[in-house]
Amino acid sequence: MSVKHAISRGLELGRSVFQLGLLKSGGRVAAKLRADRFRVGPSVRTVQPQAFLPSRYRYYRTSLKGLAAQLQSAGFRRRFTGASPRNRAVFLAFGLGVGLIEQQLEDDRKSAATCQEIQAVFRKKRFQSPLKPFTAGYKLEDYIIGNQIGKGSNAAVYEAAAQFAPPKERDSKCTLVQLREDEEEGEKTRSLTCCSLRNFPLAIKMMWNFGAGSSSEAILKSMSQELVPAGPLALKEEKKQITVDGQFGVLPKKLSAHPNVIRVHRAFTADVPLLPGAQEEYPDVLPARLNPAGLGNNRTLFLVMKNYPCTLRQYLEASTPSRRQGSLMVLQLLEGVDHLCRQGVAHRDLKSDNVLLEFDSDGCPRLVITDFGCCLAQRDASLQLPFNSMWVSRGGNASLMAPEVATAVPASGVVIDYSKADAWAVGAISYEIFGQRNPFYRAVGLESRSYQEKQLPSLPSSVPADVQFVIRLLLRRNPNKRPSARVAANMLHLSLWGRKALVDQDSAGMRKLADWLMCQSAVVLLKGCSGPSGNRVEAELQRSFLANLDLEDLRTAVGFLLYGRDQRQACILSA
Repeated sequence: MSVKHAISRGLELGRSVFQLGLLKSGGRVAAKLRADRFRVGPSVRTVQPQAFLPSRYRYYRTSLKGLAAQLQSAGFRRRFTGASPRNRAVFLAFGLGVGLIEQQLEDDRKSAATCQEIQAVFRKKRFQSPLKPFTAGYKLEDYIIGNQIGKGSNAAVYEAAAQFAPPKERDSKCTLVQLREDEEEGEKTRSLTCCSLRNFPLAIKMMWNFGAGSSSEAILKSMSQELVPAGPLALKEEKKQITVDGQFGVLPKKLSAHPNVIRVHRAFTADVPLLPGAQEEYPDVLPARLNPAGLGNNRTLFLVMKNYPCTLRQYLEASTPSRRQGSLMVLQLLEGVDHLCRQGVAHRDLKSDNVLLEFDSDGCPRLVITDFGCCLAQRDASLQLPFNSMWVSRGGNASLMAPEVATAVPASGVVIDYSKADAWAVGAISYEIFGQRNPFYRAVGLESRSYQEKQLPSLPSSVPADVQFVIRLLLRRNPNKRPSARVAANMLHLSLWGRKALVDQDSAGMRKLADWLMCQSAVVLLKGCSGPSGNRVEAELQRSFLANLDLEDLRTAVGFLLYGRDQRQACILSA
């Protein structure tokens, strides 16, 4: 150790000695530290700090509180009781070193308090849907139905307008749907035209009813997973007790509103009508009164939602987002998935066809996760499904099924953990967002049950390095080594808006990052949550980040980012 470094270290230890009040009685210092062991403040909940380290080391860190004072006190007692100089030096030096960790714990408590205060402010600013609350609309006759805009394996979707809404009000609801002016009219599909959206601001999804019967109660219970994103006024008062049931148990699960998750404004049952294209597109699902060869029941479930111009897949087939827009699109998917996970919902069928898209006032794509027919909804939010039989559904879209789901073998005691499965699917969809083929579709040929991480194709060099690193982490086979959607989203937030705060940052000290969070909060509050600037995608993302702040998740995100940058630096030096 150099003399300069030794002097610097000695001054640091001296400051620690002074701060801890070692000139006082050793017993009184130890007692005070034990009394303040987990005190953060009268209005702040205690948060245990956690380094970016394996869990077996966390007990070591958090159990050191008070130990420094005891060792330092023992060192002073030995000083005045005649112990050998060597023993006195060992006890005192070790006590001073442990005191540095105690200072880190104190910084952690302050950082945790800062995160909680910011979180409390922004959680009060709940997302408001751009569509005004309906006062009617619980019957199919309340709507004017236009052309078909989509069809899947279990439903057809039609554009619609509410007959009870004044035309001017309907026109004002599509102001956020803006298309690029430089796109030629001939290249636009029907679903990408603003004119249709102004005339039909709503979309009605008609479910196909094969085996649920024709009673409203049976239909709502059988298709209750579709009701997970339903708003508080979606069902009539007498129908609000319908719950998600089936193999998942009886669960009154409803999602709160989020800018990146679809909102069902009305849900009702009605007789199946003969809609445009029905005889040609889906004759087999019609009831016998409309098609003698049809297999469907007379009544089914209808869901009323906002009409979006296109799906993510349609958009990517016609357009290429910029590198920043691509990063924001991946971040939106992660924010949506994190919102679902926090409320005990796993989508289990995430793909570009099940993501809708519109544009904000700046022309940035806003993504919305839709189609919850395969979702897993749980009361305890554990997202663990007992897999004791082959008849238990793993979800939809086998190509984008996470490795831990695809490789599960049914047996007694086997449980599938879906807590990071949707985040894995976001990693696969990210290839499509950045102009590449999805590596888990047939064109590339990888299978989620057997691929090796080194087989993943490279992303374009134009994709930011941090974004590439996040995508690679999301596609790790081992879910224990894969970040959660929240941690991955934090990484992108820090990469997009907090790069200066990460300079000379380490994964343990969070003081510098806490200062940046306070500044970021002030900027977002000054911009406001309403008006054109508040409805921009970037503003929504920043509010979502601040509303979900957590010290442990933030520390883990910082640790991942620093690790990735160290790896890239090592590769550059070795090249």
